[in-house]
Amino acid sequence: MKFTNLILFVLLLCVIGCSKKLSKQSEEQVLRTKAQTLAHQYIITDGHVDLPYRLAIKNFRFTKEFIGIPIETKDGDFDFKRAKAGGLDVPFMSIYIPSSYQVTGGAKAYADSLIDMVEKIAAELPDYYKTVKSPAEAEAVVAAGKIALPMGMENGAPIEKDIKNVAYFKKRGISYITLTHGKDNQICDSSYDTTATWKGLSPFGMEVVAEMNIQGIMIDVSHISDKTFWQVMELSRVPVIASHSSARNFTPGFQRNMSDEMIVEMGKKGGVIQVNFGSTFLDGSLKPNWDKFDKLLSDKNLKESDPEAKKLMMEFEAKNGSLFSDVEKVADHIDLIVKLAGIDHVGLGSDFDGVGDSLPAGLKDVSQYPNLIYVLLKRGYTDEQIEKICYKNVWRVWNQALNHANG
Repeated sequence: MKFTNLILFVLLLCVIGCSKKLSKQSEEQVLRTKAQTLAHQYIITDGHVDLPYRLAIKNFRFTKEFIGIPIETKDGDFDFKRAKAGGLDVPFMSIYIPSSYQVTGGAKAYADSLIDMVEKIAAELPDYYKTVKSPAEAEAVVAAGKIALPMGMENGAPIEKDIKNVAYFKKRGISYITLTHGKDNQICDSSYDTTATWKGLSPFGMEVVAEMNIQGIMIDVSHISDKTFWQVMELSRVPVIASHSSARNFTPGFQRNMSDEMIVEMGKKGGVIQVNFGSTFLDGSLKPNWDKFDKLLSDKNLKESDPEAKKLMMEFEAKNGSLFSDVEKVADHIDLIVKLAGIDHVGLGSDFDGVGDSLPAGLKDVSQYPNLIYVLLKRGYTDEQIEKICYKNVWRVWNQALNHANG
């Protein structure tokens, strides 16, 4: 009798355990389904997608060979099909100007060529894309089932030394300008450069900040030095964005990310930090492995995109540990920014097609935004809060910049 009771007790425990397991699985499926729904219900804007530069280095032309690339391709992180699957509606096309153009000249002409490319994509594929210059235009394009293509210029080098070029690029459709990139330029110092040419903004850079306010171009504080940041925050009359930056708290010593104090200031001044998805932006503990792997590639004269590099990466990880962060870490950055600055001051700035193969597990391309929304739901974010992160926070700053210019 006792033995029978024991068996019944064990079976009851098994039933309870299985029930809890099924309940947990059911809860996860509900949240994942909701994440998919929200990804397509809300507009998703991404502050930084490097498609134009990726196509430029492939010598992109509208030929039979290339016309399908912006619609569906196995290359890179972005195309129309994957964007639609992930709910991405308004990716800011990065008009990226390498710092080398500050030495060789030709930065303005190169910027024009990339802007021309984005316009050409929209003109040749009007059922898929349309360029936009405002949130209102973007919403109309999304409502028509297309993907809106605003543009942001990464590196102010194309302004050259002529303040009139700020208005010129505004007319060309540039909605934000990242003041510099990897090196100090004529506007300000870079977070990646130790030269400290200007100790922040140059005298001309101060004029540029004022003129960007006048023209209604958002100021992007990604890539700039800390001293430049604080000067911009003092000078700008409207909130600014960090189009693709993360929190330095998780990457000690990595000046490219934003310190807690900077994040707090962004909140006070109404700005938005759009979190970068690159693994080295997310987790400082991964940097030694990436340094080793990059040296290994260099020694073997390989690029990350080479087929041999993929095999080498797998062998490297088996011996040295992972090179990649994950989607949960992206949510950690969002959590911290919300804690420091508030829910109104965080957004998404993946750097897709700009950070190579360093993207985190669960966010490998533009089809995977629902994975991040799922994690946010799991952590207790409300629908309204997720909507703000997806686009409303950035829309507010974008509109503020435009309204300031209009009077």
